[in-house]
Amino acid sequence: MRDHFLLDPDIHFLNHGSFGACPKPVFEALQHWQLAMERNPVEFLGRRSAALLRAARERLAAHLGANADDLVFVPNATTGVNTVAQSLALQPGDEILTTDHEYGACDATWRHVCQRTGAIYRRVEIPLPFEAGEFADRLLAAVTPRTRLIFVSHLTSTTALIFPLAALCAAARERGIATLVDGAHAPGQIDLDLDALGADFYTGNCHKWLCAPKGAAFLHVRPERQREVHAPVVSWGYVAGEDGAANTSASAGGHTGFDAYAGRTLLERRLQWQGTRDIAAWLSVPAALDFLATHGWPAHRATSHQRALALQARVLARNGLPPIARDADFGQMVPIPVRSTDPEGLRARLFEQHRIEVPVTQHTGRVFVRVSVQAYTLDRELQALENALAAAGV
Repeated sequence: MRDHFLLDPDIHFLNHGSFGACPKPVFEALQHWQLAMERNPVEFLGRRSAALLRAARERLAAHLGANADDLVFVPNATTGVNTVAQSLALQPGDEILTTDHEYGACDATWRHVCQRTGAIYRRVEIPLPFEAGEFADRLLAAVTPRTRLIFVSHLTSTTALIFPLAALCAAARERGIATLVDGAHAPGQIDLDLDALGADFYTGNCHKWLCAPKGAAFLHVRPERQREVHAPVVSWGYVAGEDGAANTSASAGGHTGFDAYAGRTLLERRLQWQGTRDIAAWLSVPAALDFLATHGWPAHRATSHQRALALQARVLARNGLPPIARDADFGQMVPIPVRSTDPEGLRARLFEQHRIEVPVTQHTGRVFVRVSVQAYTLDRELQALENALAAAGV
């Protein structure tokens, strides 16, 4: 599989989880769409883009167990979180409930929104070792009458844990509490059925484990919540009437981009057209799905999961530390506990001395080497990391 990717052969790339890696045929699809746009930008963006994006969303929605009408493209999952966070009509004293395992950029988003609105951002401890059966109960026990929304990762960034969410989403809905899931690492790494999961808002990246080009992500919103969601940039979608009909006086300038979005869904009109931008990454998502299907990705995913766990077991057998969860609580990323008091120094040493690209993360005073194993990962790369950690005495 390594020959299908564009990775530097001089680097041991064990960090697919941060930004992903794009296969050659998918990168070629990206360039195809960029060239098509440049041949006639007015036709491409103004008259063709809505239909092209619709087709791409339909392919992605089928893969995610969702309806294309409930899905829009965004550049990344952090944008999806921001879109929802900035849209909510929060009042002073309202509570956003979350865990202590959330991605730092999204923590920053909520702190900013709560500071501006007077809402409260409450983090619930999810202790280690992780017990999946206690997860939903811990969060629900922290609910108060002021809880407006539960924000939670599907697969955590720092600790690489898969959080079981179906029961949490169902219980929250029974209590009239909205749910927003940060699924940045989930698509392509674990099976998804968004309609069955039942989160009110779900955002995920396609450029990580689905292997799409950088800047391809989505926001999924249940139909009854779509009127609450506003775009960070107000553009032509806000000029169209509620029935999708064009306001002809506003479009008298002949801006074809607006005309292309007349008649579209409310979510699509508001969020999909926000002025001139490169949509090639979004249009390349079907090519990424084709690549995964062609190469039997479920088998690669399962094998990668087992290889990651085997590496963790070997390292922990040497350093004597316990894992933070059971095997089933991880996907293709594993957080290997290490004995280090200088995580950044360890990361730098691994890269500068051994050419190993891998993140070293921290959570509640513990340090982890978060290894990503993908179909292209070579056995010698995993061995190189194992040897380097042993040489570092961690």
